[in-house]
Amino acid sequence: MDFEVKWSPEATEDLESIAEYIARDSEFYARAVATGVLSISRSIHEFPFMGRVVPEIGDEHIRERFVYSFRLVYRIEPECILVVAVIHGKRLPENISERFEDRT
Repeated sequence: MDFEVKWSPEATEDLESIAEYIARDSEFYARAVATGVLSISRSIHEFPFMGRVVPEIGDEHIRERFVYSFRLVYRIEPECILVVAVIHGKRLPENISERFEDRT
């Protein structure tokens, strides 16, 4: 299974906002987090089902991988993997559930 990984505009904005926020205190850590998230996103195409099912959503096709204290949430679609959110581990994914509604 080798899917193309795509990023939703919202997920891209999430990562940019996270990096900007962290950079206020540490540019080094901001780069480390961004690099870690991007690295994981590049590797999920090989084994997309390796990530755990997001427990709050319970959909087999919506999974997550953890990077530092952040959750990289993605949806396995027929033709690709769509990264839909990068959120803090303490944030509930129900706040991002509308991101899944318009996607197939």
